[in-house]
Amino acid sequence: MNGSFVKQNLQSNVRSLDMKFIFFGTPYVARDTLATLCAHGYRPEAVVTNPDAPSGRGQLLTPSPTNVFATEQNIPVHTPDVLDNAFLERVNAYGAEAAIVVAYGKIFPQSLIESFPLGAINVHYSLLPKYRGAAPVEHALRNGETETGVTIQLMVLQMDAGDVLAQERIAIDPMDTTSTLRPKLITAGAELLVSLMPQIAEGTLVPIPQNHDEATYAPKLRKEDAELTLTPEYHHTNWNKYRAFKEWSGVYFFTERNGTRIRVKVTEATLTDDGVFLIQRVIPEGKKEMDYETFLQQ
Repeated sequence: MNGSFVKQNLQSNVRSLDMKFIFFGTPYVARDTLATLCAHGYRPEAVVTNPDAPSGRGQLLTPSPTNVFATEQNIPVHTPDVLDNAFLERVNAYGAEAAIVVAYGKIFPQSLIESFPLGAINVHYSLLPKYRGAAPVEHALRNGETETGVTIQLMVLQMDAGDVLAQERIAIDPMDTTSTLRPKLITAGAELLVSLMPQIAEGTLVPIPQNHDEATYAPKLRKEDAELTLTPEYHHTNWNKYRAFKEWSGVYFFTERNGTRIRVKVTEATLTDDGVFLIQRVIPEGKKEMDYETFLQQ
């Protein structure tokens, strides 16, 4: 299972917190953070998540992981298509003083941000102002970074440009992929958020403005960026692409078989001690997964 989530009954462990908040989030990253908050007694008034989306081979409409968890915990769930005035009225009815936002997937309008007296607090998986945007974990791996982290920040209209409330640094292991690095960041971010909740409620945290001149960006991934170049000078580049794209689309290369150009997806690979990108398992176009050596012999 993705992330570090363990399902449990969390309703009985309710801690007194003099603050009402609403949780916004969609994928398992958000679900795991919400589960940690609830496990420490910080239960939102409601959860806002993206509408059900097609999933799996059958493309059946499926609720988000955060929706599933919140429903199991009897937390009210809202799945708006747009964050319009009608939605804002529903949010305001809860009397929430803060929003906690983790990988929600929609841009907050200014009116929604301003509706929370204590702010809309976002968990972002980089050391802002570095890697603002949708895919900070993937871009850190793709660029061969040795360190990243988690930032708790106040949301503003410009993406990931708000003041910083707290940060925690996380070392990136040379063998980390998205599948191993992201759970570390989820855990660190959730625990950091839990530790800040009393101060958020009291309004005692001191926001620190970002240096916007140092901002770098991590836009959404593109499948074409996952193509490998199988020549020696690209060993480390290929490894970093594999690390970054492993959990999303995976990496691939093109080759010819019997005069036909085919696409080959790499499902397992490693970097040897002497710096060689070693492909281990692949899925050739139109075929089942196999060892790379078997593919080469065909």
